[in-house]
Amino acid sequence: MAKPVPLGTRSEVERRVEFKHTLSAWRPELPPVLSTPHMIGWMEAAGFEALLPFCEGDEVSVGTAINIVHRAPTAVGASVKCEAVLESVNGRFLTFRAKAHNGCDVIAYGTISRAIVSKSKFEERQKVSSQ
Repeated sequence: MAKPVPLGTRSEVERRVEFKHTLSAWRPELPPVLSTPHMIGWMEAAGFEALLPFCEGDEVSVGTAINIVHRAPTAVGASVKCEAVLESVNGRFLTFRAKAHNGCDVIAYGTISRAIVSKSKFEERQKVSSQ
């Protein structure tokens, strides 16, 4: 069982926007700016990293909910810093206040939720449910 995670637990990840992270990589007629799905993935990574020290054995954290507002574009070459700070725990569900910043603006903000699970039990459930 995972160690208790104190409120305020936090982590940051920083990524550089590459063409493969842009809307243009998906559809050429769209602008070459950071796509919302990639940005959210980076915000989720911050939550994942925050929980790693509290996982034991084969435990990992998995995403359970996202509520993110994406407000500003970010071009190829820019660095994006994503931060996740634990704000509440409800049983096995942990909710983080998350934000992303491109060095000039807060480009996104909201919440992400994660749960700590046993990887082997999680994978076993997936096998059963896919049969």
